[in-house]
Amino acid sequence: MFKEFREFALKGSVIDMAVGIILGAAFGTVVKSLVSDVLMPPIGLLLGRVDFSSLFLILSPGKTPGPYATPALAKAAGAVTLNYGLFINNIISFLIVAFAVFVLVKQFNRLKKEAPEAAADTKECPFCCTTIPLQASRCPHCTSQLAPSGG
Repeated sequence: MFKEFREFALKGSVIDMAVGIILGAAFGTVVKSLVSDVLMPPIGLLLGRVDFSSLFLILSPGKTPGPYATPALAKAAGAVTLNYGLFINNIISFLIVAFAVFVLVKQFNRLKKEAPEAAADTKECPFCCTTIPLQASRCPHCTSQLAPSGG
């Protein structure tokens, strides 16, 4: 069983998948930083100095009474919150990742060479419509004489 597992784990496709997962996780970290550190501050500034990561609703107050400045402080106080600002950040992150993957796949498909179409090695008998070899001069089914040009 160990030998079978080793053969499975060392296949090229499994290694490729592992590399893809690792790169995907690293890409996710970069996108998260792009959203929270680069994109959201100017958007928040345009909307009146709103920090989306600190937008939340208190569903149930904690042991320490509010107001709470951030969802983390509310959670530390035991409050139950609805963190819609973090949800907005995550939606924007998802859209960026989805767009990047779309562009990557589109470029990969554009660069991928299509397999050339195989040359035909059969033809159809014009008399009985049976498939016959391309070099045939007489149909083996209806015995009709075929034109020497192969048609």
